[in-house]
Amino acid sequence: MTRLSMNRRKLLTTAALSGAALATPAYLRRAHAQSGGEVNIWTYNDFVPDAFREQFQDETGIKINVRLVDDQGKQFSLLAAEAPNPTVDIMTVAGHRFLQFIDSDLLAPLDTDRLSNWGNINPTFSESDWATIQGHKWGAPILSGMEVLAYNSDIVSAEEAQTWDTLFSETYAKQTAYIIQDMMSIVMLKMGYDGNMVEYLDNPERAAAIVEEAKNFLIEHKPLVRKYYDGGAEFQQMMVNQDIVLGHSWNGPAAALINDGFPLGMTIPREGSYGFVYTFNIANNAPNMDNAYTFLNAILASPEVGAAMTKASGFISTYKGASEYLTDLEKKSTSFPEEQLANLQFFRAEANEMKYGLVDPAVEAIKAA
Repeated sequence: MTRLSMNRRKLLTTAALSGAALATPAYLRRAHAQSGGEVNIWTYNDFVPDAFREQFQDETGIKINVRLVDDQGKQFSLLAAEAPNPTVDIMTVAGHRFLQFIDSDLLAPLDTDRLSNWGNINPTFSESDWATIQGHKWGAPILSGMEVLAYNSDIVSAEEAQTWDTLFSETYAKQTAYIIQDMMSIVMLKMGYDGNMVEYLDNPERAAAIVEEAKNFLIEHKPLVRKYYDGGAEFQQMMVNQDIVLGHSWNGPAAALINDGFPLGMTIPREGSYGFVYTFNIANNAPNMDNAYTFLNAILASPEVGAAMTKASGFISTYKGASEYLTDLEKKSTSFPEEQLANLQFFRAEANEMKYGLVDPAVEAIKAA
C-alpha cells in the first residue's frame, strides 16, 4: 500500500465545542463517585478532542494520559518491546494493520457487550469484513480515509464522476492523474476481482493472471493520463494549476482543497473503492482495562465528538449523525452519501505479501511501457 500523505488540520472549532458542553451520558455522571485512576492512550494528534478529554476527566475522575504517535510501525515496535506488560491501555491502529498486532499477541479482543454505545458507529465501518478476525472484533472504528475520484466541479459533472470509466475516457485525455500502485487495486475491483487478493491466496496463478490483466489495462490507457504522481501535495498543485481536471486521490488532500474554496468534488464511484479505518484498540494485558472500556464507551456516545475528530484530522467520522455538527463546507469535504459509502471496501492485509510481490513489478512495467 502506498504511504499516505494526508493533510492534517488543526481543530478550528475546539472553542465552540468547549463553550457548549458535549452531551453527557448518564452513566458518566453516575461514574463520577465510583471511578478514578487513569487511562493511558497512544494516538494521533487531536484524535482525543480537548473538550471531550476535560469533560471525561471531570465527570469520571479518570485521568487521560495521551502519548502522541505518528507512525504505525513505531507504535508496533514500542508495544512489542513492552510486551507482555504494556504501559498503554488504548492504541490507535489502522484496520489493515490488525493482523500484525494480533499475531504478536499485542491486542485484546474487544468485548462489544461492554460498549452500550457500539451501535452509534455506522455499520459500514463496524461490521465490515476487515473488522472481524478469528471471530473477534479488535477495535472501535473512529475515523476513515479512502481513495476517491476527485474532480474540478466547474468542468466535470457530478454524473460523470460516478464511474471510474470517466478517468480513462477520451473526453479528459491528458487531464487526469493517479497513483499507479493504488489504481491497480481499483482497476482489479472495477474488473470484478478482489483487489485485496485475499480470494486468491490458495490460487497464486489466478492472482498473477488478474494482476497481468490490470497491468495491461493501465498500459493500454497510458496515452490518456497526464501524469502518474506520488504525493497529495503534487495532486493539489496539479488541480490548482488546472493541469488536470480529475484524478484518483486520497480524500485528505481533496478535502483540503474543498475547505480552501477550490471548486472540487469527490465521489466513491459505483464500481467501488478502497479505504482504511483508524480504530481505538485495547492492549493485551492493559493495566487499566476497566477504565479503558469506560473511555471507549464515552467517546462513542456522542456524534459531536465524532465531528470534533473530523474537524481536527480531516478524516471522515465513523459515527452516525456526526455530519449534523459540521458546517456545509465541512460536510462537503468529509462526508459521502450512504449509497456511495455502500460501494466502499476496506484494505485487508492477509494477502499483502503475495499481492505486492505481483503488483510492484507490474507498476514498474507500466512506467516503462
